[in-house]
Amino acid sequence: MRINIDKNVVEFIPENQQETASLEVLWRMVLDCAGGNNKSLSPIGEYVPQKENLARFVIEGAAGGKTVFSEMVSEAECTYLCTICNKYIHIHVGQAIPYCCGRLMEPVD
Repeated sequence: MRINIDKNVVEFIPENQQETASLEVLWRMVLDCAGGNNKSLSPIGEYVPQKENLARFVIEGAAGGKTVFSEMVSEAECTYLCTICNKYIHIHVGQAIPYCCGRLMEPVD
C-alpha cells in the first residue's frame, strides 16, 4: 500500500485486492455516515523501522476484545488477519489459528 502525505491530508492507495478489502473495512469502521460520530486513528507504541517496520494504530471508540483460538494449527509462520475488523496477529508454526468476529482469521503472508 502506498501512503501519500500532503500537509495534513494522508492518502492510502491500495495496490492489490487484499489491501483494497482491508481499506474498505477500515473505512466502514471509522466512518459513521448517519450519526456524525466518526472515529479517529491514534498511534500506539512506537514506529522505528530499523527495530520493527510496523506501525500500529487504535481505532478510538471501536470495540476491542480478547482473541479466541481454534483447535486448528498453523502450518507456516505468518500473519493472520480478520477481514471484518482488521485485527491481525503473527502466528508461528504449530500455534492455534485465532477466531475473530465469529470466524477464523485468514493468513496474509
